[in-house]
Amino acid sequence: MTVPSNPNRPSEPDPQATNSQFDRSNTATQTPPPESQPENHTNDETDDELPDDVEMSLFDHLEELRQRIFYALIAVFVGIVVCFLGVEPLVNILQRPAQGVKFLQLAPGEYFFVSLQVAGYSGLLLATPFIIYQVVKFVLPGLKRSERKLLGPVVFGSSILFVLGLVFAYVAVIPAALKFFINYGEGVVDQLWSIDKYFKFVLLLMFSTAVAFQVPVIQILLGLLGIVSSRQMLSGWRVVVLSAAVAGAVVTPSTDPLTQSLLGGAILSLYFGGVGVVRLLGR
Repeated sequence: MTVPSNPNRPSEPDPQATNSQFDRSNTATQTPPPESQPENHTNDETDDELPDDVEMSLFDHLEELRQRIFYALIAVFVGIVVCFLGVEPLVNILQRPAQGVKFLQLAPGEYFFVSLQVAGYSGLLLATPFIIYQVVKFVLPGLKRSERKLLGPVVFGSSILFVLGLVFAYVAVIPAALKFFINYGEGVVDQLWSIDKYFKFVLLLMFSTAVAFQVPVIQILLGLLGIVSSRQMLSGWRVVVLSAAVAGAVVTPSTDPLTQSLLGGAILSLYFGGVGVVRLLGR
């Protein structure tokens, strides 16, 4: 017997068709995972970071500073000993600008202490490259990559200017000062000088001139770091001229105007030369 179908009765869904529609719906709603974007590390701070940077505590910094100072003192001591062993040629070299002058030892052991002074200054000069190396090794971990690039040229230029200052003092400043004193007292007093006073005068004048020759290095550093521009340096030329005159009077151990003028003129030339270098660097 056949049962008639009811047209109003809803038809049952096909299980296979339902599963197929569900799979298509899931496929349509799924979205591909976002592609991973490489991180951009082109900022300034990342560029300045170095892979070998290691943070140190305050105690570690003080310990390293103690070691660097100890090494520098050892180098100075070795340099003094070496120069003292060959002090006689150094004394003869420093006596040459004072031609026609006779030196006297006015107290027992005066020449011995003069020899120690000459050896001390010469040993310090001989150990200067090693001292600069120790300073660089100490400050290097605290500098950024951009600042480390400036360190080599600055140290090299400072060393060259220091040597040029010593040569300028020995060749130009000291002979001019001694000639002024000799001519001023000629025919009035005999030129008999204390060897201790003479070498104090010569050594102090040489080292003060060498220190004054560091002016361009300071200018270049200030310009590269963006602290002072070349235009600002040039705008204060009146203050610079006055400062050079005062420095020539204060730094030199003598009071003659010729020595002060030579040193003051050298400082002015170095200053304006430094302004030119800073301008060439685009600062």
